[in-house]
Amino acid sequence: MQAVIGLGSNQGDRRANLASALNALERLPLVAEVRASGIYQTPPFKVSGEQQDFYNCCALIASNLSPEALLGACLGIEAAMGRTRTEGLVDPRIIDLDLLLYEGEERQSNELTLPHPRIAERAFVLLPLRELFPALNVFGFDYSAALNSLDTSGIYSLTT
Repeated sequence: MQAVIGLGSNQGDRRANLASALNALERLPLVAEVRASGIYQTPPFKVSGEQQDFYNCCALIASNLSPEALLGACLGIEAAMGRTRTEGLVDPRIIDLDLLLYEGEERQSNELTLPHPRIAERAFVLLPLRELFPALNVFGFDYSAALNSLDTSGIYSLTT
């Protein structure tokens, strides 16, 4: 199966943080392939106080891990890299890994919602996702209208 993970960092060496997280994803058991989009610099989104810009990318994962196991692995990578989770979405982050989409799966539980419930609101997710899926459709999730409706100003590719 395939899954899409969104990655972000706005603390320390952001590029190295993303590379470390991608490397950790590649080393997970039952993961056969990880293909990443380019990196995008993004102003902080819905945060309090002054924060450094985020570096964001998306990764396409080929894996035999269940969605719950993949989510658990992502949380473990975050913890290993020093991420401390709080109730709010406003804290700076060494690394943030979000399971966005999982091929053939739709879920809604306290632990996991697929597709990610806010994916269509986040240009910093949809722009890198477009690199991996230029037809603007991922596993039947059509995000063309969402991408066309969002303000993408202030988001810059660092890899083109």
